This record gives sequence, C-alpha cells and structure tokens, in this order.
Amino acid sequence: QVQLVESGGGLVQPGGSLRLSCAVSGSSFNLYDMAWYRQAPGKQRELVATIITNGGSPTYADSVKGRATIFRDNAKNTVYLQMNSLKPEDTAVYYCNAFNLISRVHSWGQGTQVTVSS
Repeated sequence: QVQLVESGGGLVQPGGSLRLSCAVSGSSFNLYDMAWYRQAPGKQRELVATIITNGGSPTYADSVKGRATIFRDNAKNTVYLQMNSLKPEDTAVYYCNAFNLISRVHSWGQGTQVTVSS
C-alpha cells in the first residue's frame, strides 16, 4: 500500500518562500500522477497543482499561478511544491495526493501546515 509523507511546512512571513516535499513509498512512483491540495480553516479542500508521471504538463490553480512550481524527482520518489511570494491567504494544511493510473485510486498524505503571517 502506498504511503505519502509530507514535510516542509511551517510559519513564514508574507513574501517568503517554502518548499514542500512528499515522499512516496510502498509502490512504484512512476505509476502515479501527483498533486498538491490545500484546505484552509472553514473552507473546502482545493486543488493547488498537478503533475503527471514523467514530470510534464504541470497545472496550477489560478490562485497560485506564477508563484508555485510543482516538480518531481522519480529517482527519489518525491514530489515537491515550491511556493514563492507567499500571502496570508496561502495559509492552509497542504496535502499530497497520488493517483494510481492502474487502479484509479487516490491516496493521501497526512498534511503539513503552512502559516503565512507576520
């Protein structure tokens, strides 16, 4: 069974940067399209960014476009989300998602808190 472990969250000042990581284990990483979601208090979980198995075709939510970069290292079984020019409205729990292209099953990490505040 695939396991996803996020890291890299924390407290950052507005305008700052963070790099989130999601390490995947328990299954072949190249079977998965990967994504980052986030959920702010009192709001629904929203899709932030996606990336396909070969690292191509990244997509971004309008709210982060130009400030976020999703990329993956298939040799390290890890997907990353680089966030720059952070805003208070980026404050949320960020979740890693893996979509298995064979079983069509989504798997989730436990989440990592990002707080943007001065």
